[in-house]
Amino acid sequence: MIRRKKRPEFAPATVSEADGVRYLHLGTPWVQGAMRIRKPLAIELEYVQRMMVWMLLRPSEALSDGHAVQLGLGAGAITRHCHDVLRMRCTAVELNDTVIGVCRAYFHVEPGARLQVVEADAGAYVANPARAGSADVLCVDLYDHDAASPVQDSAAFYADCHRLLRGGGVMTVNLFGRDASFERSAQYIAAAFGCEQVLSLRPTREGNTVVVALKGAAWPEASVLAMRADHIEQNAGLPARKWLKMLRALPKPPAGPG
Repeated sequence: MIRRKKRPEFAPATVSEADGVRYLHLGTPWVQGAMRIRKPLAIELEYVQRMMVWMLLRPSEALSDGHAVQLGLGAGAITRHCHDVLRMRCTAVELNDTVIGVCRAYFHVEPGARLQVVEADAGAYVANPARAGSADVLCVDLYDHDAASPVQDSAAFYADCHRLLRGGGVMTVNLFGRDASFERSAQYIAAAFGCEQVLSLRPTREGNTVVVALKGAAWPEASVLAMRADHIEQNAGLPARKWLKMLRALPKPPAGPG
């Protein structure tokens, strides 16, 4: 007799609404994502806006080019913006099938010619050698119903994320949680991409810190970043000038003994 693998149990996705905003939850009051009902293409949550800081690291005229991958669908804000506003080809990877269903029903995430939604483990997705060099943009936001720490957070995982990106590709990661160590996670990312290739933004009031990492390319000059920030504000409605003021180098790891 062949035994079928038991499907993992996940907290079911639920929806609430208040003051014109629709929220995604995973069986707790923690907000896993949000969408303003009358402005579904706007990014409602501040930390999710900051996840789009990768736009500063790509030429303004090429923002719609290439393949954007999101690990963790949430309420689909990044996926909607990349697909519907930037007109990119997108892949969203989400393990919880109820999140996928709720996003289709309530958050305007509908697979199509340029959008694939994959029900899969994010770690397994990026570890697949057949996908090496297949993404230009990678946004990582992986939390369970407790939101205690990232569900994928290891040196091996970030090395796989680096491998997934093409040269010149860029990754953003949301780091948040009661048990998470920002310094540890940041050093894993720096080990994969190189210390000089990784910056972080100032934490939000809620404690979300976004890290941005660039693969194998030089950081643009300040004047270029400023021009790109102006373009983003005018065309995407995101506060990119503020992002420039928030970017900072990672803390240096503690010195070893002796």
